[in-house]
Order: sequence, then structure tokens, then C-alpha cells
Amino acid sequence: MSAQAFDMIVIGAGPGGYVAAIRGAQLGLKVAIVEREHMGGICLNWGCIPTKALLRSAEVFHLMQRAKEFGLSADGVGFDLNAVIERSRKVAKQLNAGVGHLMKKNGVTVIMGTASVPAPGRVSVTTEAGEETLEAPAIVLATGARARSLPGIEADGDLVWSYKHALVPPHMPKRLLVIGSGAIGIEFASFYNTLGADTTVIEVMERILPVEDAEISAFARKQFVKQGMTILEGATLTSLERGNGQLTATIEAEGKAQTLIFDAAISAVGIVGNTENLGLEALGVTVERTHVVTDEYCRTGVDGLFAIGDLAGAPWLAHKASHEGVMVAELIAGGHPHPVDPDSIAGCTYCQPQIASVGLTEAQAVAAGYKLRVGRFPFIGNGKAIALGEAEGLVKTVFDAQTGALLGAHMVGAEVTELIHGYVIGRTLETTEVELMNSVFPHPTLSEMMHESVLDAWDRAIHF
Repeated sequence: MSAQAFDMIVIGAGPGGYVAAIRGAQLGLKVAIVEREHMGGICLNWGCIPTKALLRSAEVFHLMQRAKEFGLSADGVGFDLNAVIERSRKVAKQLNAGVGHLMKKNGVTVIMGTASVPAPGRVSVTTEAGEETLEAPAIVLATGARARSLPGIEADGDLVWSYKHALVPPHMPKRLLVIGSGAIGIEFASFYNTLGADTTVIEVMERILPVEDAEISAFARKQFVKQGMTILEGATLTSLERGNGQLTATIEAEGKAQTLIFDAAISAVGIVGNTENLGLEALGVTVERTHVVTDEYCRTGVDGLFAIGDLAGAPWLAHKASHEGVMVAELIAGGHPHPVDPDSIAGCTYCQPQIASVGLTEAQAVAAGYKLRVGRFPFIGNGKAIALGEAEGLVKTVFDAQTGALLGAHMVGAEVTELIHGYVIGRTLETTEVELMNSVFPHPTLSEMMHESVLDAWDRAIHF
């Protein structure tokens, strides 16, 4: 049987792959996309979107418990975990169907199956109907990543959970252990802790949220502890024994070992790229630490073969994957796109309080040799934050003292994931403190704190 011919074939329909397919189709390319499981990938079905639906339920539950503060009454406040999960799955299902609609609207050929690349320009797909062969001068690998599994803490779905299990838990834990304090670990810790689980977070690094600015991490830690979490930093899980419907964990921290009992544990110790069974080794693609090595344009070194998103390494963010998908599609169509700048990609963690950042931390900027001006503004100095009952938070900005360039911005507090884009745009436009100071921010808004933080870096803050 002759091979189906396309201009561009995308393997993987997550936020990198399906966006690449749409952009390619918009540019007049004949595009096929191969997906082995879910349109929308992990992010839409088992990651970004359903977790935010769960966290929204937890946020509303938390606010209901605070009703008296707002002059309201809400008696007998409770939750139905199954209903919370059902809402989360409905949200994911709705968006999954939406991606399928977008493929049809843009004329993208969708093939459900498992793909490999036996040779440059050729894709073999195993479907329910058998084998199919596709050909295209350009192939985009967007196969994503999966949860890392460490010996001794392999997920079983009963006592030890991966992020997938945590999204559809078999029961509500009374005592929960979260292993790892990156975005995934902290978001689940925040969700279950808010619903009443006695939650312990252990982090092998010296502080939780280790990729964030140290000051932001410390602020968030205080809030988590205030909410009842136990945080163990510089901690090692030396053993995790399963039996009698519970877990016995031995944890070493600060030179001391302690044994604790839990009903469930969530393993959130990182991800590994889905590089297996694609034929990459035979093609000569370089894979390091489970991720495909690429140049700034996501080229693998094999003619016509690109890798985007989580497969191509950090930062492991859906919006990074999407922009890489657009860039690669434009490159394939003969355009001259700008490469994606990793330092201008914001990271967001949707715990309570939220955390968002872009660019260099203060420590990274110092290590890079910059002379700094650092500004800070607390939520307690902002009228809108006080009116919302969300007066705990901090906005921090890091500037090059000599040029005024915005090197980094870091936030913790209510809705900061919706605010960080202001600084992202600033960095993209290469603004200095002058443009940011001269921008008029509306009142009363949380965004005013962004302005005040910039002013503070030059000792000009008004409200603090």
C-alpha cells in the first residue's frame, strides 16, 4: 500500500502538537497529526486543566469557610469528593472535544495510533485497523513526558499515587504524604490540605519550590505551614513500606530520622520524556537524560525532524510547547520566526497562595554578575487585596542597575498567575524601569502592586 503524503506530520496531540498542526494548516500546509491516546494530551486531559478545576473547587470551599469574614453565613459547609472529581473530568472532556473540533475546522488529518519514525521523512503508525505509512518532508515530535518513577515509591493507584491517580483518587486521605515540592507536588498538597487531609510535603532540596526565587519560596512556606501543612526540607525518604492499608515512611531530615504513618502518598519527583519506541536511536537523534537535544529552533540535527515541548526539555510548560509548535510550523512553511526565549517564559503554580515568575531570580542575577536594583511590594499595601480579603502576598522585581532592564519578576499571592503576563510582555518588549514607571495602572487593582514594586526598586514606592 502506498504511503499517504503530507507536508508536515505531527506526532502527539498535546498543547505543543495540536497547536503546531493548526498553525501549519493555517499556513497552507497539508498536515497530519498522530495521537495514541487523548486529543489535547496530558495537559488537557490529566494535567494543567483538570488540576485547575480541582483547585478551583478547593478555593471555593476555602472561601465558604471564611464566609463570616465577609459578613455572610454558610452553615454546614462540606464537600462531595466524587462530585468535585466529576466536575474536573467534565471540564477535561469538554476541552478534549474542542481540540477535535479544531482539527476538523482546520483540515488536519487525525490518525489515532502509535507512531514511530523508521526513516527521515517517514512515519509508521499502528492503528486498530493495522499499519499505516505516512510521508512528509517535515516531522514534528511532540510526544511529551510522563511522571518519573523512583525505586521503592512506584505508583500502585491504591496507596501510592501518580498525578493521574491523584486526579481520580480511590479515597480521601486523612494523612497524605507528598514527595516532591515542584509545581505538581505543591498543587496537589494545596488541594488535599484545603479539603482537610493532614498533609506532609518532603523536599530533597534545601527549600520547597526550588526553582523559584528564595524569598518567594520562604513566603509561600510560611503560608503553607499556617494552613496546617508539615514541610520537611533537605529531607530524604529512606523507605516506604506498604501494608495493612497504610504506608510507613522513614524520613531523614536535619540529621534525624523519623517514622510516620500515611493513608496515601503522591509521588511528584519529576518527569521523563517519552522517547521510547520512536526509532530515535537509529535515526541518530541525541537523547540526554530522557529528553531530545535540539537547537534554538527545535531542530534535532536530523534533516526535517523537529522536537518540541516536554520531549525537548525544560521548562516543562504547556505554553512553551505551544509557542515552539507555532515557531516550528512557521519555519517549515518557509518563514523566519524568532526562537522561543526560555528566560521570558513565565512559570505558574496554582496553589494557595498562587506563585508566578519570569526571568532570573535574585540569586541567579547575582551569579550572572549583574549589579541589581530589587523592588518589593506587599499585598497588605494594596487596597484591592485588602478588599478581597487576600492581604498575604508579595511582588518582587529584579532589575539591572546599569541599564534598567527587567531581569526577573516573582510573585506570591492571590491571582498572581493572571498578573505575571504584564512582566512577560515587558521583557518581550525589552522595556526598562522607565516605561514601567510611566505606565498608568488602573485603580483599584492588584496590578498596581506591579507598578509599586518597580517604583520600590528605585526607592520611589508610594504606598509602602
